[in-house]
Amino acid sequence: MNSDFKMVATTLFGLEGVLADELKKLGAKEVKEGIRSVSFKGDKGFLYKANIALRTAIRILKPIKTCKVFDEEDLYEAIQKVKWENYLSETGTFAIGAVVNSQNFTSNSHYISLKSKDAIADYFRHKYHKRPNVDLKYPDVKVHVHIHKEWLTISLDSSGDSLHKRGYRTSTNIAPINEVLAAGMVLLSGYTGDENFIDPMCGSGTILIEAAMIANNIPANINRKHFAFENWKDYDEDLYFIIQDSLLNKIRSSHFKIMGFDKAPSAVNKAKQNIISANLDEFVGVHHVNFFNSKKEVFGNTTIIFNPPYGERLNINVVEFYKKIGDTLKNNYTGSTAWLITSDIQALKNVGLRTSKRIALKNGDLDCKYVKYELYEGSKKMTE
Repeated sequence: MNSDFKMVATTLFGLEGVLADELKKLGAKEVKEGIRSVSFKGDKGFLYKANIALRTAIRILKPIKTCKVFDEEDLYEAIQKVKWENYLSETGTFAIGAVVNSQNFTSNSHYISLKSKDAIADYFRHKYHKRPNVDLKYPDVKVHVHIHKEWLTISLDSSGDSLHKRGYRTSTNIAPINEVLAAGMVLLSGYTGDENFIDPMCGSGTILIEAAMIANNIPANINRKHFAFENWKDYDEDLYFIIQDSLLNKIRSSHFKIMGFDKAPSAVNKAKQNIISANLDEFVGVHHVNFFNSKKEVFGNTTIIFNPPYGERLNINVVEFYKKIGDTLKNNYTGSTAWLITSDIQALKNVGLRTSKRIALKNGDLDCKYVKYELYEGSKKMTE
């Protein structure tokens, strides 16, 4: 008997293709890219595997009902038709998350969440004369309601907290980069751990940690304390540990250098704390170095990825700052491939090096470009 079912992994804008590739490599079936999401099929063990291993997923949803709805009453009735006792007990707790993109629904997502909550509560009250309570922080079951045009999809959220919360970050700087975005940037660069890696403005170390986990094939969420599916009625703990052990058995050791620089001692200390928290201190070195005074000292091919300060975050002379980035890369880092992300698209012109790839991404609400520079021997400054 085929026990596969449909799932949807959500992600950040621009990472859909990366996530689809991850899913295919993990063994997902019928992988289809959407907007900020990828749908696929797998069994219960694969649901566990996806949560533990995927680097660019934000959450893994298990749809339990899809139908057409045209107003709030349709929504209420559709939710009432789900056999909720299969997923939740009358003495349990639940929470609702809603996303609405439909002209038929003028209500905001919060109102749709409340209407959905009422439908589930009334279902139990009518059937069992008792209703589960809402718990926004630690619910037994998290329900996701998605309305797109006239289509309603009701899903169980198997992840709980967003999967970008890996469990290793204990210290942060101003505006730390999202772990999912950091992992996506590393995967987009093609880095696999078979060459050296540098983040020359490493902040609290997120890009370094994600790179080290990729280099050593360490599951992204191995440090997580809890997934929502552990509260589900059909949770199979033995199966979960079999899946976890099989992923741990695939960890390898990369022998290339992974290094981070930052000119701020406080950032260096925070990065070191987070790297220790992620159990990666034997693989990653962080140094108190100003990138503009540095040069490539490691032998062989090197991938450089960094998230330089944006004008929104720090008071810097943008023109001068980005020109120095270009000069330092050109003069001191030949034999490397450099990638950087920025929301200041105009500032990129001051780098003065020709980009070989430009990818549109989002960092929070900021529209960004993720750009690649190939620094061959004798890379020339771009001539206007």
